[in-house]
Amino acid sequence: TVGELLSDIEYRLMPVEGIEEGGRLHIRGPNVMLGYMRSSAPGIIEPPQDGWHDTGDIVVFDEDNCIRIMGRVKRFAKIGGEMVSLAVVENCASAIWPDDMHAAATLPDPRKGEQIVLLSTADEVNRNELLAWAQSHGVSELSVPRKVFKVDVIPVLGTGKTDYGSVNKMVESLVADA
Repeated sequence: TVGELLSDIEYRLMPVEGIEEGGRLHIRGPNVMLGYMRSSAPGIIEPPQDGWHDTGDIVVFDEDNCIRIMGRVKRFAKIGGEMVSLAVVENCASAIWPDDMHAAATLPDPRKGEQIVLLSTADEVNRNELLAWAQSHGVSELSVPRKVFKVDVIPVLGTGKTDYGSVNKMVESLVADA
């Protein structure tokens, strides 16, 4: 959890198809910036519609009104109408291969909307072991990536966080070459 909202901040949770609990957090209040400047319209501030800022976070409010962040909208895959957290995919891989790095990304899938692809630095990474682990720990089979690739390195930003832009490019290249 990340605590409660500050006073004078309004919120609303917008439903996200495939997510049963919580929703996409929008906020409005004195803390919200005036808007965005875009390269397509230099010097012009585009304010948020009706003052509502879309945080891009999928959240749940608990019984104490504290916010629990479930993930970012960009870090979910939509598979057959269900929303699957890419963080869950990475956490499953980390449970099996804790000394290695793992990064999940999505690619379009003509039948199910999207498919999940996992990159891992684990020498022994494989889909079958991920599937067995998910089944024995009550994790939905939708969280098991369709494709798994062993890579030498997972790209990171200067902050040490995973560089998901580079991960997505790696996934596209690896799948195209496969």
